[in-house]
Amino acid sequence: MELLASIGGASGSFLSYVVPFLFVLTLVVFFHELGHFLVGRWCGVTVETFSIGFGRELVGWTDKKGTRWKIGWLPLGGYVKFLGDSSAASTPDRESMNKLDEAARANTLHAKTVGQRAAVVAAGPFANFLLSIVLFAGIFMIVGQTITAARVDEVKPDSAALEAGFQTGDIIRSIDGQKIEGFNDMQRIVAMSAGVPLSVTVERDGEMLTLAATPRATEITDRFGNEQKIGILGIGRNIEKDEVEHVRYGPVTALWKGVEETWFVVARTGEYLGGMVMGQQDTSQLGGPLRIAQVSGQVATIGFDALINLAAILSVSIGLLNLLPIPMLDGGHLLFYAVEAVRGRPLGEQAQEIGFRIGLAFVMMLMVFATWNDLVNLRVVEFFSNLLS
Repeated sequence: MELLASIGGASGSFLSYVVPFLFVLTLVVFFHELGHFLVGRWCGVTVETFSIGFGRELVGWTDKKGTRWKIGWLPLGGYVKFLGDSSAASTPDRESMNKLDEAARANTLHAKTVGQRAAVVAAGPFANFLLSIVLFAGIFMIVGQTITAARVDEVKPDSAALEAGFQTGDIIRSIDGQKIEGFNDMQRIVAMSAGVPLSVTVERDGEMLTLAATPRATEITDRFGNEQKIGILGIGRNIEKDEVEHVRYGPVTALWKGVEETWFVVARTGEYLGGMVMGQQDTSQLGGPLRIAQVSGQVATIGFDALINLAAILSVSIGLLNLLPIPMLDGGHLLFYAVEAVRGRPLGEQAQEIGFRIGLAFVMMLMVFATWNDLVNLRVVEFFSNLLS
């Protein structure tokens, strides 16, 4: 009985991570591929397969137009395969295309105009951004937002804030031109800007002043025991109950705030990726599937709204990642199409093949690197031991 109880407890703990992870990832991947699918059909492209997950099919069905909808056994992504594709990355299969009759060949992605192909490819990331906007808007409308004035009640000694000239009583109005509505807005911008100079506008005794501040990279431990490096200014806030305001927004305002929130994540993610390439950001913060699984499980304990918020952030990240100009990714296809539009003809098959191989190698290295970060940073042995304890 003790052994059965142990197994049951391990199973429950394991599912507490896996179920939220699968929910978040499936939601994001489904809408990404749905973007490709809908625009592809709109452009008259025959869709052979719509898959959530990779590998052997677990369950599936075929719709009236011949598209096979299926779920694969490895739920770490998904793909849409068009007629004439040799793989899930939409590389052209010249041999199979040559066997098609003229009518069928006209319905392949590669027979469409450059503009139509670009629209089909861009639709995936666009769907991710649209999903994020809708999810964020739903949170603002249904759950609402807690707002506390961004007032400085304490400037810690030997801190970046003290060096920048912050004083007790300052009210932070904007950072790098972005309006600050509450203390939380200031905190998250600072947290994602370790080592990055910021232009902070504060109100002091009725006057507006601009301070130059650079948050210091500081390693902290969050409520779940995860260690991470974030930016810290060294500002304290003493919150009184009557200073906290909870606001729910109407549909129009919530939608606009959803756009703002999505753009914030896009901008900060872009800054991080750029800083990582330039060697200015800590690459250990880059995570893979294991970290997403862990964070999903932890966030799910806070509440369903927090899990939806994570899905919105992840959707932005996946949309942005796919726009990188790397062959195999959507951005790589768009790069090839841009070259084709300028040249008036596509790149040669050999050049495209080399590009796809380089892209595949880069994506594989990125996956290995992210997974290695997961194994090191998450102390994966300890993580799975806890699941089984």
